[in-house]
Amino acid sequence: MTQVTERGTPLSAAPRAGVRRRSPAAAACVVGGAVAAGLGLGFLAVLVIVLWISSPYPDSGPGGALHLAAGLWLLAHGTELVRYDTLSGVPAPVGMTPLLLVVLPVLLMRRAARLGSAADEDDEEVLPAAAVFSAVLCGYLAVGALVTVYAAGGPMSADPLSAAWHIPLVAVLAAAAGVWGARGRPLGPLPSWLPRGVRKAVVRPRYALALRAGAGGALVLLGGGALVVGASLAWHGAEVQASFLSLTGVWSGRFAVLLLALTLIPNAMVWGAAYALGPGFALGADATATPLGFPGAPGLPRFPLLEALPAEGPGTPLTWAVAGVPVVAGLAVGWFAVRRAREVSYGETALTAALGAVVCGLAMTGLAAASAGPLGSRRLSEFGPVWWTTGVAAFAWTAVLAVPVAVAVHAWRTRPAIGPDALEDDEAAAVDDAWHDSGVREIRWAAMRKAAGELIPDIAVPPVPPVVPADSVAPAAPVSVPGGRGRRAVTVVSGLDLDPGLLAGAAGPAEAVSAPLAPPVVGARVLARRKPPPE
Repeated sequence: MTQVTERGTPLSAAPRAGVRRRSPAAAACVVGGAVAAGLGLGFLAVLVIVLWISSPYPDSGPGGALHLAAGLWLLAHGTELVRYDTLSGVPAPVGMTPLLLVVLPVLLMRRAARLGSAADEDDEEVLPAAAVFSAVLCGYLAVGALVTVYAAGGPMSADPLSAAWHIPLVAVLAAAAGVWGARGRPLGPLPSWLPRGVRKAVVRPRYALALRAGAGGALVLLGGGALVVGASLAWHGAEVQASFLSLTGVWSGRFAVLLLALTLIPNAMVWGAAYALGPGFALGADATATPLGFPGAPGLPRFPLLEALPAEGPGTPLTWAVAGVPVVAGLAVGWFAVRRAREVSYGETALTAALGAVVCGLAMTGLAAASAGPLGSRRLSEFGPVWWTTGVAAFAWTAVLAVPVAVAVHAWRTRPAIGPDALEDDEAAAVDDAWHDSGVREIRWAAMRKAAGELIPDIAVPPVPPVVPADSVAPAAPVSVPGGRGRRAVTVVSGLDLDPGLLAGAAGPAEAVSAPLAPPVVGARVLARRKPPPE
């Protein structure tokens, strides 16, 4: 029995609690990325199927509706679609992405990355950020490739080259944001492959302030663009209503038009900001709407948002008034670029404001490029703001205004305090006399005593006797102190308060002295100093 026990096959050790292999977690992240893509595609498919069912005269069957849903999902990532069944027979590209549709895949992909980075239990092992990012991205791109192939057989197929870089770009940015948020949004350390000078320069407060200032300026521009679009829609309310009612007569078609207009509202905000900046936006190959004038675009399709375009002809003071939007944006950039620390120099503040203007220009460049695109061929091949002119105009407006505003705000915040130390001697003495003579101290002390109750005792200060002039004080006769030979005599001067006990060898009562020059303090409390606690 002993030999069997000793020579038997050793039993494998029980697995330790809380230790899991990484392959199941990585597989779960891959599935999470695929599910995120499937949820976005399923949402659009359900919406298109509902509109197809409610349409009284559908153009195609369920297969056509599913192909359309796949095309919309690709369009939400910025992929350019191509329509082949046109009246002229020329393929018409559709590349203007409704920016509100981009929110759907971004949120789903970000959520998948966050769930992959979190642990369900306390003892569960969490994958590294790079592993979660790669796994979620693989699952999402696999579904994206299948959808691209499926949409090729529909009425609007995707351009393969456009899909090859638009889908990964959106997925990478959304997944990176999700992993970064799940890790607590760390701001460092930067990757080691970056140059040391770059890593040291980025951590300076200047760049964080520049990002904040640039983002604030871009938000002000977008808000101003929304205000411009809303005011124009209200001004052309009758034309907008007539266009909406004339497109279709059934409620399902009007609902589809309304949904399309809602998804294009962010695009209209960017277009309004580009219009306020000056470059405007293109409405075809030969037409551009700017505050200085609008030549007109006869080939535009009927759509409610397009009815809010300015009237044809040169600009008016009403259209020139939109220049107030970039002015406010420049003021915002200058305000947010100022640090509250007094040791910051004026040159540093001006440089931060200039960097904020650069960030604002780059942000508007990206938004203008994302909001524009072709809607067809020939005249409709250019639609929306030109990205580089919009970015340059945003940088120029904000830089010209932000730098002087930031310097002025910095000078105001760091101005020296006005007090007795900052005044001349005569002015300081006048301020001090006014403080003592106005009775403000007595009023404040009475208010503090009334609020504190019995915590502050009454301090009775006797009246100060008049000071005896030094010339009238005559020394008295020396007083001999009994009790020893050779003792020094004490000379008592009228008007001084001397304690005889301070004299060595003093014995017997001392001669009475007159009242002291300074009155005694009654009711004062002396607090003992506490020793600091040992470290």
